[in-house]
Amino acid sequence: MKNTALTHIHEALGAKMVPFAGYNMPVQYEGVNAEHETVRNDVGVFDVSHMGEFLLQGENALALIQKVTSNDASVLEIGRAQYSCLPNADGGIVDDLIVYRMGDNEYMLVVNASNIDKDWNWISAHNDLGVTMKNLSDGYSLLAIQGPKAVEAMQSLSSIDLATIPYYHFKVADFAGIDGIIISATGYTGSGGFEIYCKNEDAEQVWNKVFEAGAAFGIKPIGLAARDTLRLEMGFCLYGNDINDTTSPLEAGLGWITKFTKEFTNSTALKAQKEAGVTKKLVGFELIERGIPRHDYEIVDANGKAIGIVTSGTMAPSLGKGIGMGYVATEHAALDSEIYIQIRNNQVKAKVVKLPFYKK
Repeated sequence: MKNTALTHIHEALGAKMVPFAGYNMPVQYEGVNAEHETVRNDVGVFDVSHMGEFLLQGENALALIQKVTSNDASVLEIGRAQYSCLPNADGGIVDDLIVYRMGDNEYMLVVNASNIDKDWNWISAHNDLGVTMKNLSDGYSLLAIQGPKAVEAMQSLSSIDLATIPYYHFKVADFAGIDGIIISATGYTGSGGFEIYCKNEDAEQVWNKVFEAGAAFGIKPIGLAARDTLRLEMGFCLYGNDINDTTSPLEAGLGWITKFTKEFTNSTALKAQKEAGVTKKLVGFELIERGIPRHDYEIVDANGKAIGIVTSGTMAPSLGKGIGMGYVATEHAALDSEIYIQIRNNQVKAKVVKLPFYKK
């Protein structure tokens, strides 16, 4: 089990630690609902240093990224980031990721912790273009500072105006007394804020300075359980739950990151799928009756016939109701469609709703 550079701090703070993607990670500190509300209303900090970072360099770096990712990275200017996915050869998804354009011929790919080796091997196998690849994952830490007060709380730590960094843009600048920090206006909570990439040896200084600067703004450490409820309220996909090796980006509602203006892995088959129409779709639903939907619960119609499966579900702290996402047969995917979630022996009524669940 790997530790992050900050594991000892989480343990000292009394965090409940759990194994996650091969790492010893904090799942919660004071409780999921309280931590969730901290991020929605104030500012909270996640240690997500288990995520992977790859550096791709060389004159063919963009060509390799274009070949293995579904989105069009050619539109990226230096200082911009892009959500994308790595399609596999069978219609599914190797992983979802963020592509950062760091320089003229230099890109950083940020991948899911559980898929670091799989992604590295997949991209390497397609690298017949002489691109220099470096796996930086074990040397870097990542803090997600999230919430509506993040900009104000963190401004004293940098000489650049944090409020001027647009969503999915980043700056390489001074932060918490250290130069060369990547300050990225990204995150998976839907409440604004930044993700801070730094070297492991600087992580503790950054953490401490972040908490000193944020003290007046009610800053708190946040665990992975609240990260999951926050992302689900936004309808953001979680790899391994809502997308995997067998789900296509079109089925998952990720057509917006699947650009057929270029060729990429399995693009011909995915284009044919788009033209023919998908047979199942990932939808968001909310329960009309009491209950909490969970991963792998069956979705049925009014007659009890199986029509799909729940991929993510929870009692939404911001909404006070059961919500979830799941794949259903296309004929049941229209907004306001009545579906039922099989919770033990009960069929609990739900309806298909427009994402995100949480609106600011």
